[in-house]
Amino acid sequence: MKRDKYLKRLLKRRGNGQIKVITGIRRCGKSYLLFKLFLNRLIEEGVPEGNIVSLALDNDENEALRDPRELGAFLRERIAGLSGQIYILLDEIQYCHKVKSDSVDASAVAPEDHDSLYLTFYDVLNGLQRRDNIDIYVTGSNSKMLSDDVLTIFRGRGDEVRVHPFSFSEYLASVGGDRSVAFSDYMTFGGMPLAVLEEDERERRDYLVRLYKMVYVKDILEHNRIEQPWLFERVLDVLSSSVGSLTNPTKLANTIRSVAEKPVGRNTVDSYVACLRQAYLFNEAKRYDVKGKKYFETPYKLYAEDVGLRNARLNWRQQEQTHLMENVIFNELVSRGYSVDVGVVPIEIRKDGRRETRQHEIDFIVNRGFSRTYIQSSFALGTSEKEGQERLPLRHCRDAFRKIIVTGGSEKLWQDEEGIVHVGVIPFLLDESILD
Repeated sequence: MKRDKYLKRLLKRRGNGQIKVITGIRRCGKSYLLFKLFLNRLIEEGVPEGNIVSLALDNDENEALRDPRELGAFLRERIAGLSGQIYILLDEIQYCHKVKSDSVDASAVAPEDHDSLYLTFYDVLNGLQRRDNIDIYVTGSNSKMLSDDVLTIFRGRGDEVRVHPFSFSEYLASVGGDRSVAFSDYMTFGGMPLAVLEEDERERRDYLVRLYKMVYVKDILEHNRIEQPWLFERVLDVLSSSVGSLTNPTKLANTIRSVAEKPVGRNTVDSYVACLRQAYLFNEAKRYDVKGKKYFETPYKLYAEDVGLRNARLNWRQQEQTHLMENVIFNELVSRGYSVDVGVVPIEIRKDGRRETRQHEIDFIVNRGFSRTYIQSSFALGTSEKEGQERLPLRHCRDAFRKIIVTGGSEKLWQDEEGIVHVGVIPFLLDESILD
């Protein structure tokens, strides 16, 4: 796979004076993008191979370089005497740990400034990036160390490129064949690159199960020093089984407590959810009041970064097409670079002679710049009553932004008398111009 969308984003940022930070879930193709596609493009354009420094910090042969002092010394020695543009490519930078500086007297530093006592890879990269002829690219799989703090920790010199598993269009380009069959398989096995390339279905299932257990769960437990692994795994199971459902830490804790019959703290559950988000296994969609123009802090929705991984976690049980399709649409919108919220529209009705206000949901409010689109995901409208439920909040938005109902299958795009666009999920996923 060429992964042109992400390669173009990297090339667009080339030489912009910032540190390019390529983030995303482990095994989604970050290293391939940087060390194959991007590196090969540099060589094709005539960049001398000696001016490209590439280093994988998750390789145990480079364990010593996980010390930022050793990493800085290695890189400066490697580029000494070079002229022209120099490219530094570092894989899995989060393996580089912080070390205490020997040159600063800790007793003379105020407690609130104790972070300054440590040397980190941020310091090393910020120092190197000050040179005009150095262009730095790093990959990372933990947003706590990278994504959430790219702009602040890199002192305004960080530029994030988020990479996701294969979209459906990438999946179809890889496997070919009938689009409907491919979509059914995609809803089952998702878009993790090595799973897509595996032709044997049993091997594909086994790979996804191993990946979840031996890479993601093990990594999170060790990295975050989880004290209650059983509770963490229960949180993971509940989130996996309820993708796209409104939730909050209190609700999660109550659900787990009722099953485990053990005391479960809200704050602990909240911290475990944060760990899963930081590892890019789940993404949050906040609720937005369309009329009040404000966000709700809680409840929120969580979607799995990859539906195949989600299905593997649940051993391929609970494969509800409605929720999986909604998850796939959310992932597609995020991968295209949109900001995605869950819409809430208060609608006043009369019941038993009295007025009451009810909250109605729009699955997605899709924003980019000044552009906005409202999207309802409905695998099957079925009855006129169901269709009316999907239309109702769209009618009450009271604005001129585009409104779309995405249904299951391959229905071609059409627009009804109220201006609402209808389209099947397969053409929606394959044609990005539908949102233009």
